[in-house]
Amino acid sequence: MKAVAIAGAGFLLAGVSPAEDTQDALQARLSKVEEPRILFVGNSYSFKLPGALARVAREAKRKVVVEGVTRGGWTLQKHAGSEETLARIRGGKWDVVVLQEQSQLPSFGPEQRKRKMIPPARALVTEIRKMGAVPVFFQTWGRRDGDRRNSESFPNDTFEKMQNRLVIGYREAAAAAEGALVVPVGEAWAKEMKGGTGKRLFSKDGSHPSGAGVNLSAGVFHTFFFGE
Repeated sequence: MKAVAIAGAGFLLAGVSPAEDTQDALQARLSKVEEPRILFVGNSYSFKLPGALARVAREAKRKVVVEGVTRGGWTLQKHAGSEETLARIRGGKWDVVVLQEQSQLPSFGPEQRKRKMIPPARALVTEIRKMGAVPVFFQTWGRRDGDRRNSESFPNDTFEKMQNRLVIGYREAAAAAEGALVVPVGEAWAKEMKGGTGKRLFSKDGSHPSGAGVNLSAGVFHTFFFGE
């Protein structure tokens, strides 16, 4: 995906209301459900996460149903316009629905996010809440070597720079979309990168997760949802 020229890279969330959901409330809700139901809506970054999260839960002696509606390269805009995605959200009696945007889009400038990410995020969150589920955003990770496909917009980019932009993008989208929560998977990857062990999390393309990356991400979700 191509970025447009960025103005105001230091964009802040001015005027955005505080989050309506809290992690404590989410964990309390899930603790009262015998078999929580979780749906991932995203693309290839989420392909293996439902199975990995279900495995982590089983190892913790916890019953859980985790499914996914994921398509390679899909944006939230595509999911918001997909009858299949909407039918899955409406028909699954989910406790939590996880939203994952295309891997680069949240790191682009505020104008691109405002046009391409915020409207479908709001639409999906509204649909999820209407069905009685809790929406959460899956904050993904920066690419191992930064966004090399958009070197004109991001000269000398790095993992750290891209990750910082992703953090801003997901926080903005979640706050704008009725105050949803953000699962900080990318920040967990950043700690590994800072500690010198992060490159093992990537597959050979420097973008998608390796087995270790999937496992780390699943662990972050499990802790976020269940506090363990």
